[in-house]
Amino acid sequence: MTARPPFPPFTLETALEKVQTAEDAWNTRNPERVALAYTENSVWRNRDQFITGRTEIIIFLRHKWDRELDYALRKELWGFRDNRIAVRFQYECQDPTGQWWRSYGNELWEFTPEGLMSRREASINDMRITEADRRIHGPRPTNQHGTPLPVR
Repeated sequence: MTARPPFPPFTLETALEKVQTAEDAWNTRNPERVALAYTENSVWRNRDQFITGRTEIIIFLRHKWDRELDYALRKELWGFRDNRIAVRFQYECQDPTGQWWRSYGNELWEFTPEGLMSRREASINDMRITEADRRIHGPRPTNQHGTPLPVR
């Protein structure tokens, strides 16, 4: 098992870092890279799906990004305590027919002492949008100091 800093218990600074690291990884759309942040037996609830372990996470993410094209995500820290973090997020993608979507959601995360996520609970709602309505285009822009700009 490879440790994934920052480690709990989280401070404001380390919780913000953990959220940004997760956003950056998910925006690669690389299931194998994303899965490394989770324990071997991580438990997920994603909408109405229940997923257990890295292998299932990788399969889920491959399928997700096969149908969610041009996926771009923003995450924002909502709260934290000890080894838990709550985030809100939104992402945009288009389906294979060319229809654009914006998805809004909340996630609850629980981490091991090694900084790996052992539990992820995600509630997500989808909204059809037009291409002209898009707000998220690729990786998050940063200010002149390299700090990510906030989610709108």
